[in-house]
Amino acid sequence: MIHAPSLGIGAGIASLVIIIAFFGFQEITNQQELTIEQTPTIQEAGPPKITMNTFLDNGSPILGNPNAPVTLVEFGDYQCHFCNVFFHSTEDSILKNYIETGKVRMIFKDFNIIGPDSINASHGTHCANDQKLFWEYHDILYTNWTGENNGWASSENLAKFAQEIGLDMNEWTECMVGANHSQVILASNNDAKSLGLTGTPAFFIIGPDGKTTKIFGAQPFEVFENIFEAELKK
Repeated sequence: MIHAPSLGIGAGIASLVIIIAFFGFQEITNQQELTIEQTPTIQEAGPPKITMNTFLDNGSPILGNPNAPVTLVEFGDYQCHFCNVFFHSTEDSILKNYIETGKVRMIFKDFNIIGPDSINASHGTHCANDQKLFWEYHDILYTNWTGENNGWASSENLAKFAQEIGLDMNEWTECMVGANHSQVILASNNDAKSLGLTGTPAFFIIGPDGKTTKIFGAQPFEVFENIFEAELKK
């Protein structure tokens, strides 16, 4: 079932809460191929077009071999229950079998649809990325997940997580207070909307030929494995 708290909230939160300063689905897999168009040099009127930049821009640094033939893009919310399920039940197997072996590279993109703490947590990862510790902060957020809108991702806790992974706290705090990465986070949310997403987590697997398969929800490892193997044979 689609994760109820993850629906319908995103538009308002992404446009309004994204500017707040720091201190103040589970569904059956739908393997759908998308057509990726060349990125236009001039923005055309009308609905946004899906280009490779829609998947690759405004996200995390690449995890794995930058030249891996297959790309896995996750759109997630750090407070999302099923995102946390994916992190604990599936992601580690993907890392060991495909990312660490150089077959797949992974990118995480923000789709903040649950509450203000989700956006502050996203800021935390991007500020950690300024010190090249994006994925370490990403991991500590999901490791400490305890629910939605219950305070575990408060400003105080986000700062504690930053300390635990060894960030320079002066630099990180200055980044957080200045909301330095608001535009990147907002752009990532807009990318999710342009792809028609309404819940998290949502995944896109891009093969060597550019064909893209969409997966909804915290699906088991075997679902990802089957698509990876099919793409790697091309």
